[in-house]
Amino acid sequence: MKVYVDADACPVKNIIIEESTNASLPVTLVTSFSHYSTEVQPAGVETIYVDTGVDAADYRIMKLAEKGDIIITQDYGLASLALSKGCTVLHHKGFLYTNENIDQLLQTRYISAMERKSGKRTKGPKAFTNEDREKFRSLFRRIIGVE
Repeated sequence: MKVYVDADACPVKNIIIEESTNASLPVTLVTSFSHYSTEVQPAGVETIYVDTGVDAADYRIMKLAEKGDIIITQDYGLASLALSKGCTVLHHKGFLYTNENIDQLLQTRYISAMERKSGKRTKGPKAFTNEDREKFRSLFRRIIGVE
């Protein structure tokens, strides 16, 4: 089992790295060159840089991921693809994507996009909170089998 992170805007990277390192799970952070960093990561954590194209990180994650791997993303499209590949997929706000909820999430995203396209204003995501952070930590620990 490996952990792949859609890392460009992931606010829980440190939690993922900490908990995965403690559980001896390899982590791959996939991010665009525009987020290049010289930060040294702990052993077992790899960073892969991709072009700044819209779905470049998603394509790379899907190329690398195998059945049973864990993927952390806020992208519903990537989540849908990963589920169909047999991966466990988590959102950084602490919920699990499932075959039962992904269609509704994609439909909601589509409706919001159509409303914006027609000129209507839609609300953005709610602010990320410490409660979200702890909810994610708890779910992630449960998924990797340490809780």
